[in-house]
Amino acid sequence: MTDAPRVPGAGSGTGAVSPPLTAGEALVADELDRVELSAPARPEILELVHALFEHLWTCHDHVPSGLRIRFETAAIEVLANIVEHAFAHDQRDGEVVRGRRLEVAVAVSPSSVLASFRDNGLPAEIDLSTAVMPDEEAESGRGLALTLAAVDDLTYDRTDGRNHWSLRCDLPTA
Repeated sequence: MTDAPRVPGAGSGTGAVSPPLTAGEALVADELDRVELSAPARPEILELVHALFEHLWTCHDHVPSGLRIRFETAAIEVLANIVEHAFAHDQRDGEVVRGRRLEVAVAVSPSSVLASFRDNGLPAEIDLSTAVMPDEEAESGRGLALTLAAVDDLTYDRTDGRNHWSLRCDLPTA
């Protein structure tokens, strides 16, 4: 059995993240203001990113709880969309193409909370300026509209064959 990747200070004291990826699949760089992760783009990454946020909030207890909830919810929504859509049609003869990765960075600066997601999946065919809340009968399509409402800035671009999503929530001024 392989060891689970460890996120320093996260979880219930042990630092174990569940469900585990194999030991070689996650890299966590622990700095006071920034936490990073590089892992295969699989649904399990959502739990790892929750653990990254838990660690970040432990180090930055001055970030108001309401802002934490808004920001983490928005970030996880974007991340779930990446895992679902950027790799949804990425199969050959029914087999998932290997080598698809997601790089995550979450940070607290003196003025804001930031998240950055980079992946080598399919391009997002999205215009953020047109993302609106669908009618109440719609079964999907709320994620980006809710994300835009929750954060101060959300950007997407594709450069050199990589998608880059960036989120920012400004901290309240004293």
